[in-house]
Amino acid sequence: MNETLKRGISGAVYIILLLVSILYSTETFFILFGIFLIIAIYEFCNLIQIPKVFPVIFGVLLYTTVTLVSHYNKTTTETINQLFNTNLEISINIQQLDIVLLVIALVVSIKCILFLFYDNIQKISTSSKYLYLLGYIMLPFVFITKISFGINDYNPKIIIGLFILIWTNDTFAYIVGKSIGRTKLFEKISPKKTIEGFLGGILFAVLAGYLISKYYIKANPEFSDRSILIWTSIAVIVGIAGTIGDLIESKFKRIAGVKDSGSIMPGHGGILDRLDSVIFVAPIIFLFYQILNYVS
Repeated sequence: MNETLKRGISGAVYIILLLVSILYSTETFFILFGIFLIIAIYEFCNLIQIPKVFPVIFGVLLYTTVTLVSHYNKTTTETINQLFNTNLEISINIQQLDIVLLVIALVVSIKCILFLFYDNIQKISTSSKYLYLLGYIMLPFVFITKISFGINDYNPKIIIGLFILIWTNDTFAYIVGKSIGRTKLFEKISPKKTIEGFLGGILFAVLAGYLISKYYIKANPEFSDRSILIWTSIAVIVGIAGTIGDLIESKFKRIAGVKDSGSIMPGHGGILDRLDSVIFVAPIIFLFYQILNYVS
């Protein structure tokens, strides 16, 4: 089969599966990303060469527990409040858990960025491998599910909007970089990325964010023009953090001496190759939402 055709079919199946699971129900969304998490853990364990069984079991337990507890709190707060008047305590406990997990994820994200710029690192210590596995792979999937709730209930438009911004950034970074790109962004890790492509991706992502915000305001009159600022800000975060996430995964692959993290998606590589931007962006977007919630 022609490589371009194979890549197109594989990408179409991935997008359809993603959109259907997100739109159909909360449960299908949780299940799909739980499956993605298992595959991502497996691929990352291959990259950093550690046993897979315990990380997969631990990752599934962590994802399932945190996701169910968060969802339970979202859907039963009023009932608990009426029956036991204890929802405040439960909310506080979940908020505390979120803060702990977020701090861990952000600390590991900083460690990943330092790891990216330390050219002399070619071997990763065992403790660092498991730390990366927790904060760089497992926790972001938890935050992806949390982002889908926004400030209130499950809202598939938030996740779809986030993926649209990431796809827009990636697509136009490639197009602009290939067309007018001259200055290398990080040649040692990703020779094809250019500064022009990086800036072009952000510019078009901001435009996409503006259009998404206009759709939100039109579909939901209660949303104010503040939605424009929120979505364009998310677009800038996606453009910067998503590119960093892509470069970090490229460094792990470079150290491992492989081109792709896996082969589950013909023409595209592995799940990590498709979600490298999303998983690095997720904790930062969750933090952004918490700041918005606190300010408002």
